[in-house]
Amino acid sequence: MAEPKEDTFLDDPEALEAEMEAALEDEAQEEGDPVLLELDALRAERDELKDRLLRTLAESENVRKRADRDRREAEHYGGTRLARDLLPVYDNLHRALEAANKEENEVASAVIEGVELTLRELLNVFSKHGVTPIAPDAGEQFNPNEHEAMFEAPVPGTKAGEIIQVMTVGFMLHDRLLRPAQVGVSSTPAS
Repeated sequence: MAEPKEDTFLDDPEALEAEMEAALEDEAQEEGDPVLLELDALRAERDELKDRLLRTLAESENVRKRADRDRREAEHYGGTRLARDLLPVYDNLHRALEAANKEENEVASAVIEGVELTLRELLNVFSKHGVTPIAPDAGEQFNPNEHEAMFEAPVPGTKAGEIIQVMTVGFMLHDRLLRPAQVGVSSTPAS
């Protein structure tokens, strides 16, 4: 008894289509069929349009991602210039508090308290918008990414590269440096 023949007609439609196209091309090439030539031109145009469509879709996705990244950066760092412009206000309020001595504290305690409250409020606003102070302590190691060395001096009892004096507090805006802390650094050689 003969075994039934497997029907593979619809197993691989792409292969079947390729076979049919090859057969049509062979026939058309023998006859110089204008329909086949037009079919080839239409396929080429289709492929070109498909390629342009894919490129346009990829470009629009890139533009969307770039715009999203720019919007996020503008939200985070859009206030950079304003924050930099307010840093001297902080410095002046801080200097005013440092300049007031004990005698003046008793006489003008209300004014000094007002300056302290203003300075505290300014720091709260800074904090609310991602501006954080960089206030290193004496003895910390100098970090060139956050500190600016204003001078070096040999100080006994310190190691080279240690901060010996903080002249001006620095500030960060999120993860970006607004202003480095200005510091004095020890140049005492290691013994």
